[in-house]
Amino acid sequence: MPTAKRAMRREDLLDFQWVRGFDISPDGSRIVYGREWIDSKDNKYYANLWMYDRANDRHTQFTHGKHKDHSPVFSPGGTQVAFCSSRDKQNGIYLIGTEGGSERAVLKQRGSIGGVSWSPDGTQLLFMYRAPYIEPASESAEDVKKSEEAPVYRHIKRLFYRLDGDGWRPADGFHIWRYDLTRSRAVQVTRGKYEESEPVFSPDGKSIAFTTNRRKDPDRDMQYRDIMICDLSGKKERKIAKPDGPVGGLSFSPDGKFLAYIGHDNPHDAWGATNDNLWVVPVKGGRTKNLTRKFDTTLTDPSITDMGEVGHGAPSAIWSADSRHLLFTAPRHGSNDLYTIRRTGGTPRLVAGGKWDVQAIRADRARKTLAMVVCDTKSGGDLWTLEFGKEKKASPRKVTDVNRRLFRQIDIGVPQQVWFKSYDGTKVQGWLLHPPKFNARRKYPAIVEVHGGPRAMYGWGLFHEMQYLAASGYVVFFTNPRGSQGYGEDFTRSIVGNWGGPDYEDVMAGTDALCKLPYIDRKRVGITGGSYGGYMTNWVVGHTHRFKAAVTQRSVVNLVSFFGSSDVGYDIKDEFQATPWEKFEELVRMSPLTYVKNVRTPLLILHNENDLRCGIEQAEELFACLKFLGRTVEFVRFPEEPHGLSRYGRPDRRMARLQFIKEWFDRYM
Repeated sequence: MPTAKRAMRREDLLDFQWVRGFDISPDGSRIVYGREWIDSKDNKYYANLWMYDRANDRHTQFTHGKHKDHSPVFSPGGTQVAFCSSRDKQNGIYLIGTEGGSERAVLKQRGSIGGVSWSPDGTQLLFMYRAPYIEPASESAEDVKKSEEAPVYRHIKRLFYRLDGDGWRPADGFHIWRYDLTRSRAVQVTRGKYEESEPVFSPDGKSIAFTTNRRKDPDRDMQYRDIMICDLSGKKERKIAKPDGPVGGLSFSPDGKFLAYIGHDNPHDAWGATNDNLWVVPVKGGRTKNLTRKFDTTLTDPSITDMGEVGHGAPSAIWSADSRHLLFTAPRHGSNDLYTIRRTGGTPRLVAGGKWDVQAIRADRARKTLAMVVCDTKSGGDLWTLEFGKEKKASPRKVTDVNRRLFRQIDIGVPQQVWFKSYDGTKVQGWLLHPPKFNARRKYPAIVEVHGGPRAMYGWGLFHEMQYLAASGYVVFFTNPRGSQGYGEDFTRSIVGNWGGPDYEDVMAGTDALCKLPYIDRKRVGITGGSYGGYMTNWVVGHTHRFKAAVTQRSVVNLVSFFGSSDVGYDIKDEFQATPWEKFEELVRMSPLTYVKNVRTPLLILHNENDLRCGIEQAEELFACLKFLGRTVEFVRFPEEPHGLSRYGRPDRRMARLQFIKEWFDRYM
């Protein structure tokens, strides 16, 4: 007789595992992938590599130890795997044979390393490197310790001098390097005052394409990116003509004649408002073609959960072997699906869709087998395969189940999709997550969750936080109000210069729809959200008293001070169509702090002390004002943590955060 499943617990977070970073061998026979896990005793995350043999349907652990092994890539011959790892306080590039054995370090450096790829002939490794903020004078223990201490001073000369989750930016940024395996030496390819990223070898291995911002002031013009090509020495550099705008997901066609990229041609628009499209540009010069202009959705992944890094990346499109078609992912109504399109344009064709988030894709050399990392309601991220050919429909297959043992014990709730109309008739999508053993004849308290971004999207991904709150007896309701992605550019753009307008109406219309359900106790409804979701939580409690309790997390409170206190706050000039010295009153009008005297809802403020995106001063302002006014408010600060505590913060702090949220709602609801 099967054992009855139990409800999700807070502590279950410590037993989760996740698939991170992967690659498929050139012949499609094997897939190497990273498997991340938490050591609760060490209170740290580790990751090792695993190898999946498709013929035998067998998984074998490939690297061992308490390391963070990640970003594996097969050599062109399929005999070796290169990967990155953090060991001995240094980052390095390692090689291991595909038949197993011991890995060997080919490069170990202090600083940041990423973007590793192989040259077509397998003799070179291409990568990005950035020196640390303070380099030790030598590798002696004394000099290393001194370099880790805070400096006497920091002399700031540029606008973009820090980045959330990254910290203080060194004077010299990321540049492109290659490691010559035949000579066992690293060679710097690019240098100078500009940074470079996304380096890729041409199919013949004779040149390198990369992206960079060569504007006079890249910090001011953040959405401008150029595509450059140079030879292996970094010389003979030339610029590829294309429309102004951002660039991501750079990839060569197999015949070497074209470059594909994800981006748009509206560099002065608010972040995420203009759809990112798929573009193709001839390498030797010619007209750049936007393949998806009429396909009204962005091609970045906006899906958001607490299972790891937030989306918003621009994954590279995959070319067909004959360079005539491209495969890409695109979001629509809470899902992120696979599409294909001809290089010459036309209507994209759905290859595989469902209630899922296809987070990343790789293909073998023949472009017949795809490997994917997919997150859905029953998985925090697993490896899937798909045999991709000319057939109308493809059948994906899940090949890992990294949380199988854990999930066999737990009653995982499946969200129920709902659509409702906002006050002006706009259709909005949402989901209901019910408690285990739900009984529609009972009355339940409810929690409204608001996502961050605002250019993000709730969908069909697993959310541990929501499962935990539902298991605690709450109906959890989450929606994609206007400003979200996945519903067309007009829907996304509608809140530019008008935060607290249609987005607020959608949240409240959703709450109305929630409270009409016969099993909801309308007198016990709470609200919470982080980042922009925290902004909306603050806005809501300053404009209505209908919520019984609220929890605001890593939030925005004062748009005037946010301009200078956030790592990228100065970019709000495009989002809000205002600056503090030109339209001060507009920023004040859209700031929740302006309405603080109206707040009567018991409010818990959660914020992270190393949050450089929404600085801790935002929370401090809100707490001081509410405490001075005598309102019911408490303030919890998490030391050392950046903006993304809920997704990748220190495990014990993630646990404490969840406990504070639950206890606050329990106390008042």
